[in-house]
Amino acid sequence: MSTAALMAHCRAALIDLDGTLCDTLGDFVQALSLTLADLQLPAVPRAFIERTIGKGSEHLLRSTLAEVGAEAGRYDDAWASYQRRYAEINGLYTQLYPGAREGLQALRARGWPLACVTNKPTAFASVLLARTGLAAQFDEVCGGDRYPRRKPDPMPLVETCRRLGAEPARTLMVGDSRNDAEAARAAGCPVVLVTYGYNHGEPVRGVPADGYIDRIDALV
Repeated sequence: MSTAALMAHCRAALIDLDGTLCDTLGDFVQALSLTLADLQLPAVPRAFIERTIGKGSEHLLRSTLAEVGAEAGRYDDAWASYQRRYAEINGLYTQLYPGAREGLQALRARGWPLACVTNKPTAFASVLLARTGLAAQFDEVCGGDRYPRRKPDPMPLVETCRRLGAEPARTLMVGDSRNDAEAARAAGCPVVLVTYGYNHGEPVRGVPADGYIDRIDALV
């Protein structure tokens, strides 16, 4: 199905945050650098962070501790430091991707209900959307801590569709990674992936999807 046919078929959209709407890599780099310094641990390369983000803060932090050879028992201290540090800098090193704001505005102009579905904790996601001026575009914000399971599990998508009053088969998922595509497939949602973003360091066109776009405003 072409992108135009998908848009004619769908009536709502679920949109990922990190790597899809916003380039937040700078926030992660800064927050992790401060956290590791707090724990007197060595820094990790930016490239490691870029390929590790996207599966939730817990995964990112545990992977980072393993990367620097820290004992797993240091996780609780690291978690407390990371939560504090990320809250301090959330959005300060973030850039909106070209076409993100315009794409959301165009989807709203269609009368579609929109939800941001992300593995970022809900509180962090809500603050970031407010700081980037995108919060008003969304009817719902579903972070990775809202339900017992997160993407690539379909639960967040299914439950968010329910809250929107939208049929999954007519609700478009827009993301940047395999997580988004697998969650959408399992939830019964069509999925389009942006060609930028993170995707754990893998080429996104290698991920099965219903379409690929270079900008979100290319949807409309």
